[in-house]
Amino acid sequence: MAVNKCIKYLLFFFNLLFWLSGCIILAVSIYLRVGNKISMITDDTVAGVNLMIAIGAIIMVLGFLGCCGAIRENRCMLLMFFISILIIFILLLAAGILGAIKSNQVNEWVKSNFEKLLPLSNQPPDVKADLESMQKQLQCCGVLNGPSDWSSQVPSSCNCNATQPACSNGVYSTPCATQITNLLQKNMQVVLGIAFAVAILMIFGMVFSMILYCQIGRKEATVTTA
Repeated sequence: MAVNKCIKYLLFFFNLLFWLSGCIILAVSIYLRVGNKISMITDDTVAGVNLMIAIGAIIMVLGFLGCCGAIRENRCMLLMFFISILIIFILLLAAGILGAIKSNQVNEWVKSNFEKLLPLSNQPPDVKADLESMQKQLQCCGVLNGPSDWSSQVPSSCNCNATQPACSNGVYSTPCATQITNLLQKNMQVVLGIAFAVAILMIFGMVFSMILYCQIGRKEATVTTA
């Protein structure tokens, strides 16, 4: 009994997509974790993003394993691939649930972290430098209440042109907590969207790998009894 070539090459194709998805997940997650790290003030991140970095790296390895197992018709590699994908699927589902739950708590999480910094003028010089860098990058002023969070003189990083959005009397009127909340929610939507797409690929990969695994088993049994 021969192995179905269509199933074999479909599994190879899906594993190639799976490997590429792992690359994308890893790249996007690292970007969200590192590229958008504005300062030491916002160094904390949603736990789901860290989990996605680990999953992206593992998916790349598993995609390569699945491709080799399909082309070489190796039952051991296919079984390892199936079990590993099942575990990753469960982890991915957990990350998605965690991300969905945390997305509703982003605003409270940001506020609770920034409340510790008030009043801003009393912070050490290094924290003030991070605050000013954050204000320039996000085009905001203050953390919760706007420019009034600076009890003394408002720093120059709050200055803006009248043509810029949310500019009032020469300073940004939007507090940084609002900008960061929007940024985190947007990033979480990106992560959840990618996770959903990869989960679909995982399901196809598990189905095709198990079909090919059974076909190779029947082929080996036929050769043994012949």
